[in-house]
Amino acid sequence: MQILDAERESKIWPLFRLGFRVFFLGGALFATLAMAIWALTLSGAPLLPGITNPIWWHAHEMIFGFGLAIVAGFVLTAIQNWTGIPGIRSWPLALVAGLWLLPRLLMPLRGELNLLVMVLDLLWLPLVAGMLARPIIQIKQWRNLFFVPLLAFFTLLNALSYYAAFGHNWLLAERVFITAVLALTALLAVMGGRVIPFFTSRATNTEKPQPIAWLEKLTLGALWLSTLGWLLLPRTALFNGLLALILLTAAIGNLARLARWNSRLTLKIPLLWILHLGYLFIPLGLLAMAAALQQWGITVSLASHWLTAGALAAVILGMIARVSLGHSGRPLEIGRSMVVAFALIIVAALLRSLLPLLAPGMTVIAYHGSALAWILAFGLFCWIYWPVLTRPRVDGRPG
Repeated sequence: MQILDAERESKIWPLFRLGFRVFFLGGALFATLAMAIWALTLSGAPLLPGITNPIWWHAHEMIFGFGLAIVAGFVLTAIQNWTGIPGIRSWPLALVAGLWLLPRLLMPLRGELNLLVMVLDLLWLPLVAGMLARPIIQIKQWRNLFFVPLLAFFTLLNALSYYAAFGHNWLLAERVFITAVLALTALLAVMGGRVIPFFTSRATNTEKPQPIAWLEKLTLGALWLSTLGWLLLPRTALFNGLLALILLTAAIGNLARLARWNSRLTLKIPLLWILHLGYLFIPLGLLAMAAALQQWGITVSLASHWLTAGALAAVILGMIARVSLGHSGRPLEIGRSMVVAFALIIVAALLRSLLPLLAPGMTVIAYHGSALAWILAFGLFCWIYWPVLTRPRVDGRPG
């Protein structure tokens, strides 16, 4: 690193020196606050004065506010590792982070039907996609270009969610939200297949299992196909059965992938077992979604929480804990408080997805208990990682 570069770096607030910093911290803070607002709203507190449909707000903000903020932080950080070109930082990063934040702050007050809220919320993901596309195209690294159309797809789903809200069409909104959840799950499966076996082999000094080409194609293909199928296929018995079969295929494939990743070796390594345990919720969630389509004792909403409160939340918490340490120059070690946070997010997942299934009469308790465990888990992350994400790297390097 040249002295001139070091001088420029020192003038940038650490929070805006790389994408993971502002989006991991911002996403985790928002996840904590939004879940607290949701839990209080369920109890009757008037904390969403501008919102006409609180359920729409909860689903939308957990997906497009929280989930995609973490995705943005991950890809805006990983792009410099993929391409060798420095990642977005300083005022361009602050700009896109601001465009993400403004709709989150305005929506509870102005409502989901406010034009300014809609426009701002539909701008930030295309901006992230453009920031990704430039270095990828520059060095012709076409493998990672798929993130660009994927972010465009999420923007389309976001626009459809606002269209559904404008028309008070909850059935369309639910279809869009479940599609977005499946797309996030598919992305998680792609990235998880890249990094979880690699992290495990390095930490346990074992050989990394090589992916089986046909299993990867079958599993990931079925998952992406189920995502498009959920959005586009008519809701008839024939098509529901076909979609359930595709989801079943994806579930079995993901379970087979996970079985090859040496999960048994991770029991004493929290930064690993949270990823493996979180990933286990993917096949379980896909099985639940297939059962919901066939009306086998579970609703689509409850089934989807195996993927959201389960897979997405647990893997996200594990990944942002690990990535934040690695990219801030710190050793990959966590204390008891973060282990407690990992345990709490698993508790939150089980309370929200399993307890209403086993004891329907305790559904309200499950909602509030899960929300509390979620708030504590992400709140602990914010408390522990605030200094990590808002201060310069400990090794003096840029980023």
